Amino acid sequence: MAQDDVHGRPAPAHPEDPAHADGPSSPSAHPLLATPRIREGLGFRPASGISTPQYSSRAVGKAASPLPDQNGLGWPAKSTHLRLNATAEERAEREKKMSAAVRTILECIGEDPDREGLLKTPDRYANALLWMTRGYEERLADIINDAVFEEDHDEMVIVRDIDISSLCEHHLVPFTGKIAIAYIPNKLVLGLSKLARIAEVFSRRLQVQERLTKQVALAIQEAIHPRGVAVVMEATHMCMTMRGVQKPGAVTVTSCMLGCFRTQQKTREEFLTLIKGR
Repeated sequence: MAQDDVHGRPAPAHPEDPAHADGPSSPSAHPLLATPRIREGLGFRPASGISTPQYSSRAVGKAASPLPDQNGLGWPAKSTHLRLNATAEERAEREKKMSAAVRTILECIGEDPDREGLLKTPDRYANALLWMTRGYEERLADIINDAVFEEDHDEMVIVRDIDISSLCEHHLVPFTGKIAIAYIPNKLVLGLSKLARIAEVFSRRLQVQERLTKQVALAIQEAIHPRGVAVVMEATHMCMTMRGVQKPGAVTVTSCMLGCFRTQQKTREEFLTLIKGR
């Protein structure tokens, strides 16, 4: 296996490695340089209910890779397209149904939904929940837009301490924390704010932390095909602190390493050292 150079960059692979058969100057070596600059798509899940796909470095840009969703939603759920394409009347009807459901919940827990403090709570909560899950209505192609630039930079790019808030899909209570994202460019760089925006899109959905971490990494990999992507997230889950086991202060750490961050130990160690430094 090839070793890293002194700067933590992955050393050139052996010529016989089929994943690197094309040289850096070959048009086929980079799918986005060989095709027009179109940012359509950038989703992966082929059908509702299927888990986040496994990443394969040999499949990038080939038919075997996770194909983009035609609406660019990135792993759309069963009703995501209905929400995305809803008319004003359909949106109003959805909010009305949600408000009625919240009113039922208030009655079931022993409250009076007609008292002054709760009179408008069903409508407030319906609007709040739609806002907290607005990631279902955001297309990755629109988020990234044209913020992909050709740049001859082959060192690590890191954006860390990105604040993240999401909803646990098991209990519908929040989990909050920070996420660090790194990649090593392969002729293309992504606007720095887009890294945070990608994380925000996926966090504004019903999530588990493990899947959220991986989806962020795969979205960046699909967008610019870098040499590698690394994502680490630390979060506190309200479902673990205010109910159930009730362990305040417990922190969950998840990571996803793709490309050279997975195969090159020195590259991975450099990233982990840099995100821990303050």
